Amino acid sequence: MNDEKNVFSRLIEALLDDSDPFPPSYLHLFSDISRQDLAELKTHWPQVNPNRRVTLLKDLEELAEVDMQMSFDNLGKFALNDPQPEVRAAAARILWECHDKKLIPVYLNMVKNDEAEIVRAAAASALGTFVYQGELEEIPEATLSTIVAILLEITRGKDSKLVKRRALESLGFSGHADVHNLIQEAFHKKDKEWLITSLFAMGRSADQRWEESILDQLDDPDVDIQTEAIRAAGQLELASARKPLLTILKNESEIDDSVRSAAIISISQIGGEGVIEILSALLEKSEDEEVSGFIEDAIGFLSFIQDLQFPGILDFESDEDDLIPLLEDETGLDFFDSMDDDLELDNLN
Repeated sequence: MNDEKNVFSRLIEALLDDSDPFPPSYLHLFSDISRQDLAELKTHWPQVNPNRRVTLLKDLEELAEVDMQMSFDNLGKFALNDPQPEVRAAAARILWECHDKKLIPVYLNMVKNDEAEIVRAAAASALGTFVYQGELEEIPEATLSTIVAILLEITRGKDSKLVKRRALESLGFSGHADVHNLIQEAFHKKDKEWLITSLFAMGRSADQRWEESILDQLDDPDVDIQTEAIRAAGQLELASARKPLLTILKNESEIDDSVRSAAIISISQIGGEGVIEILSALLEKSEDEEVSGFIEDAIGFLSFIQDLQFPGILDFESDEDDLIPLLEDETGLDFFDSMDDDLELDNLN
């Protein structure tokens, strides 16, 4: 215990020392921080350089994204009251998986009253977690109605474009009758950012009516739009997107990294016979460690689902005439040229 205390004391000293960068090796100590350590941190927090507080929260945000075992909920709740807008916004993002219902009134107050746009936007995004919970009947219906009503008011109000977009993205989870029209309006605004937001909301909607709209954007020349469409196709498990996604992966040398990783994740969400073989082929060819990690995760996910024999994700019908040509490039280059010749093409039917 004394050793742990000494380590946290050194962490505090490092936070207060502006002469050296804050050691990344200390970041994990903020995960599941104890009440005692948090109380000590609170006493020193006002003396921490504001820029260092901002940098710290952003570093913790990045760490939480890559390591799902890290939980900064206790620190995040405290930092929601920080005088720095960038810290408050980062704190809301850090809490994106926190289901503590006590945060609902905090976020509602932030989204309506915080003077900083980035904080209102972060709070609007954070409320999406509770819209989703409400649709699953995990929070009271009256609470869900209040959240949805406020988010709808924001989308129709005079707040900034960023805050309105984040509000609509959170409403993507909602079954409210007005949400479909709002997404459709955003999709047809002829505005890149609104288009991306509409695709994001479509992916959350569990509504197959968006299938054609999403498919139309899978080959968009704009990388950001294409990436969001690919993600939406995976979230909705659109079987009709399987062939386009495989074609994208086939041309892996010509695509952006974000497009590639999104396509790998989405094809694993859609599934289907032969997908594991295709991903295994990509893994064998891959020389990029990060890409290989994405592929391995996708294969692991599919194998897990297959072992559970989960209905619906792996057993949709596929057309042999559609799938077999994906294995060969029109130029004659074999998509699986780095694989052994014993790959059973029949498995792709």
